[in-house]
Amino acid sequence: MAATKTAYFRRMASITLMALTGLSLVADTAASADDTPAKQIFGKVQLPSEAAPNPIGFYAKGCMAGAVAIPTDGPTWQAMRLSRNRRWGNPAMIQLLERFSQDAVQLGWGSGILIGDISQPRGGPMITGHASHQIGLDADIWFTPKPAQPLSTQAREDMPFTSMLDKSKFLTVNAARWTPTHARLVMQAASYPQVERVFVNPAIKKKLCETWTGDRDLLGKVRPVYGHDEHFHIRMFCPPSTPNCKAQAPVASGDGCDKSLAWWFTKEPWATPKKDPNAKPVKPRFTTLSDLPKACTALLSAPAASEQSATFGNAYVAPQPASSEAAIRQAIHAGSNELPDTGVPIPLARPALQ
Repeated sequence: MAATKTAYFRRMASITLMALTGLSLVADTAASADDTPAKQIFGKVQLPSEAAPNPIGFYAKGCMAGAVAIPTDGPTWQAMRLSRNRRWGNPAMIQLLERFSQDAVQLGWGSGILIGDISQPRGGPMITGHASHQIGLDADIWFTPKPAQPLSTQAREDMPFTSMLDKSKFLTVNAARWTPTHARLVMQAASYPQVERVFVNPAIKKKLCETWTGDRDLLGKVRPVYGHDEHFHIRMFCPPSTPNCKAQAPVASGDGCDKSLAWWFTKEPWATPKKDPNAKPVKPRFTTLSDLPKACTALLSAPAASEQSATFGNAYVAPQPASSEAAIRQAIHAGSNELPDTGVPIPLARPALQ
């Protein structure tokens, strides 16, 4: 235990040093090289800004101030691929994930959820992977339940995904893997009023259209997209009082089990683009800081919050009156089962979900 604590504090000191030096380098890079891909700049930032939560720009073109991190372990969740440093999000997203993880257990989804990428400490484009996840309002959930015992750091890096597709058939769900609980899990995610969309593979959307007997209106939130057969993607609305957050166009009315879904099962989405032999080669263009909202450049040089404060600090935990704290202590001493003893520091109170 002592060795673990020592390693943790060494890591914290290293991260703090990287933040102090890295942010200066990031700011210098931003000022001197506008043609530097923004993903390289945001990918170097280790810690969030010490500021009020503020999603800036669009889901696929923006950044994020005042991010908080979900703890790597919780009673009903585990964060995966920790080396990516993408467990940061708007506090509203972190709250939602904790609530969803608890609801998942009630649905019979093992001991909780495995959480994939949320966002980088200050959002922005990522070096690998996603085009979105830039403002802290997107999160990936694995189609694999959380194991009863915590996974090691290495296991979280190496554990393979489990596809829900039958790879021998075109866009077909694997009947041996997909269960009614999978369906309930996806639809539970769609049920929250603050969730704007849930992205899944077209085959999964089709399966839900064919089998879901619950609220059909919620199916409209479940949107088909490339990939997303090993995980699903939760996207939240812009939280209230966030004028810098650019909303996405509303989902069309209906359950989405229509021509828009049928299109995915034609040749068009999968056809190889035809190249014009006479066309001049086009130089690949990356998103730069000038392509993002101007506030994102200033955000890069803003003071950093520590990992500890941004995970368990005031940006994440609501202040508690003394009477409430006394009630909590009394419940603990009385052996109340309302507060699970997991050995993981869990914030005991949070602002109400929007």
